[in-house]
Amino acid sequence: MAGFLSLSLLCLASLTSAAGPAPVNLGTAGNYVIIANSGISTVPQSAITGDLGASPVAKTYFTGFSQTRSTDGTYQTSDQVTGRMYSASDASPTPSTLTTAVNDMLTAYTDAMGRSNPDGLNLGGGTISGLSFAPGLYKWGTSLNVEGDIYLNGTSADTWIFQIAGDMNVASSVKLNLGGTALASNIVWTVAKAVTIGSTGKWNGVFLGGTALHMNTGSSLNGRLLAQAAVTLQSSTVKQPTTAGAGLPSLPCVGSLCLSTLL
Repeated sequence: MAGFLSLSLLCLASLTSAAGPAPVNLGTAGNYVIIANSGISTVPQSAITGDLGASPVAKTYFTGFSQTRSTDGTYQTSDQVTGRMYSASDASPTPSTLTTAVNDMLTAYTDAMGRSNPDGLNLGGGTISGLSFAPGLYKWGTSLNVEGDIYLNGTSADTWIFQIAGDMNVASSVKLNLGGTALASNIVWTVAKAVTIGSTGKWNGVFLGGTALHMNTGSSLNGRLLAQAAVTLQSSTVKQPTTAGAGLPSLPCVGSLCLSTLL
């Protein structure tokens, strides 16, 4: 009994202990892998896992996709998307659902961009390569150029927020590497201007873009693209991230005492 209790308390501590800023609440925007206010385009063949939302624009602003409309008219599907494609021109309740998601995206952007007291300010003068980032808040008052691989190491409870006042440009073939059990869903890139992930680059995290988000040929993202303008893909891979708690092992119970009773 004491052994099981100790195990449960140890696991509980590992689940509740976290380093970094308070998480950014995406609200219903977190139901989508891509949201764009002015359209989503692809140069085939891209591979997207998760739902797409385009609002306040019509489904014609999904370009480069072959689309099949659902029987009830509330969404589209495509051979490039493992999920559904929603637009403001779809049948009810899709337009109002998307309006809520876009508003939640804007709230999340304002929250993330407004966080204060960064752990790092203007690192590398706006040009970085080879850096390792502990959980925390990092801010650049300029554009950010990532010219070489960077590293984030932490647990599945740790969080990172990166604030960029200008553009963000990731050079071709550059990677963001995760160490430990760090999760892409706990990494937020909030960028006031345009974002470009270079060709064959591999990235992680949730982008909250003040304007457009671009993924160049062969690039990939484990995360979300939530843009206040357009999202453009060029034979890119975008996969919605695993969230904290997914796939956790079950713990033994003795009588009525389980980890769930301690939460």
